[in-house]
Amino acid sequence: MSNLVFFIALVFLLWIGRSLFIPLLFATFLWYLLNAIAAYYRKIMPCYKTSTGACKIPTKLYNIASGFLSFATVGGIIYLFATQIEPMLAELYNSTPILQQKLFIFSNYIAEKTGIKIDMNLIPNLPQIAEYIGSSLAGFATSIGMVIIYLIFMFVEQSSFNKKIDAIPLSKIKAKKLRYILNSIDENMKKYLFTKTFISAATGVCAYILLSIIGLEYASVWAFIIFILNYIPTIGSILACVLPIAFALISGNTWHLPLFTAISLIALEIIFGNIIDPKLTGKTLNISTLAILINLVFWGMIWGPTGMFFSVPILVAIYITTAQFKSTRWIATLLSTDGKIPDETQLD
Repeated sequence: MSNLVFFIALVFLLWIGRSLFIPLLFATFLWYLLNAIAAYYRKIMPCYKTSTGACKIPTKLYNIASGFLSFATVGGIIYLFATQIEPMLAELYNSTPILQQKLFIFSNYIAEKTGIKIDMNLIPNLPQIAEYIGSSLAGFATSIGMVIIYLIFMFVEQSSFNKKIDAIPLSKIKAKKLRYILNSIDENMKKYLFTKTFISAATGVCAYILLSIIGLEYASVWAFIIFILNYIPTIGSILACVLPIAFALISGNTWHLPLFTAISLIALEIIFGNIIDPKLTGKTLNISTLAILINLVFWGMIWGPTGMFFSVPILVAIYITTAQFKSTRWIATLLSTDGKIPDETQLD
């Protein structure tokens, strides 16, 4: 009974404190992503080794250069959004009343051809949905300052974090276990975020090229939306296909546009989502698909789309942590794909 009360209290705390936790999550996401990109740049940067095998370039210079390139990469994406995609999103938002009218016409056409009566009250209200999304984005924009502050302090604390952990008065076994948990979370999170970002970006770029060839309006907007939605497991991939296809259906004058759009996007999601993604993230995640879906719904109920966006990273942290304590290993076992979890005794 006490555990149930604690769980309910925790859920209530997460819900009531979402204005504090959500900016912190976004800052943590950016911090991990910037570090992951910097680590990749360090791997591909030339070393110019001496005859003894030592690198001629100092490690500090490597870190500065990789950090600069990492910030430049993320800054370039933000600049692209601000200068290219944001104006198109505004134009798409302004055209929602026209799209709503076309949706009614399309629904009546389907009803006449199939003989199925369609209740017009069940048709999505596109202007209302667009207004809700816009207000949500505006609400997040007010938190950008808080995200930046969190991010700055994370980078300031980054150099001294290990020293603080070492200074915690713990026994040798507990200190080793704490270090293992933190390192595992850090390593898996960086791998996951970098891999997911790479796959999402590749999917978005390919989608932009194909949609531009097909001739679908706002191809760059749909590519950006696909890039963002691919962070959300399962549901995100479905929406990434449904939204552009639905737009093609109600805006196009022929069946060719929605048909080619559907074939292109579904093929992309199958290739990247069902073939490439599992191969690249398979070594990082050993988590059940059912657990991911339940976790997705849970965090979506508490924090909305933001919770769905961060559901998998949170689940990875829970999985790694629960696997290292005897009292919670059963949770990690249930979350795993095959019941095989990290061996807790290896740290004793």
